[in-house]
Amino acid sequence: MPYRRTPRVEARLSASRERILSAALAIVAEHGYAGCSVAAVARRAGVATGSVYRHFPAKADLVAEVFRTASQREVDAVARAASLELTPAEAVAAVIETFTGRALRSPRMAYALLAEPVDPAVDAERLVFRRAYAEAIAGLVRRGIATGELPDQNVEVSAAALVGAIGEALVGQLADGTAHDATPDLITFAQRSIGAVT
Repeated sequence: MPYRRTPRVEARLSASRERILSAALAIVAEHGYAGCSVAAVARRAGVATGSVYRHFPAKADLVAEVFRTASQREVDAVARAASLELTPAEAVAAVIETFTGRALRSPRMAYALLAEPVDPAVDAERLVFRRAYAEAIAGLVRRGIATGELPDQNVEVSAAALVGAIGEALVGQLADGTAHDATPDLITFAQRSIGAVT
């Protein structure tokens, strides 16, 4: 008869996995992916390194999960801002204020999510989440075109270009620790790019 885990064992394993993931997220926020060794995560989580490998067979698996978890939080915040019942100009401002505000509050994590050199599996995940950011912006542009508040345009190109421009405007500053609030300039650029009247 095969061994079946009891609900109590499942709950303990799930709690251990969450503790490991929380520890890894905290380390990436402080030191980036480069500082996120399995040994450091195990120490922070208060578990043996073997426990980390039980949940994440390789460091790449752990790092990919950290990236997915952290990126989803950011995408969700941007999507909420994009879905607000605002004019297109106000909505794009809300999206940028959300994105840049969160990046400036946690610059090390923002750099890790945007550009820090990582395993190819994480690079593949970056593309998935860039598309998610673009879709959030595309939704507000589509609404603006439908109401006549924005000129007709290739929505996908406009949204992808804005995601790229915003990320590029921030990444250099985040990398060298000189991040300053470029939000007003980014808002002006984005509003002009999609033809929003301010």
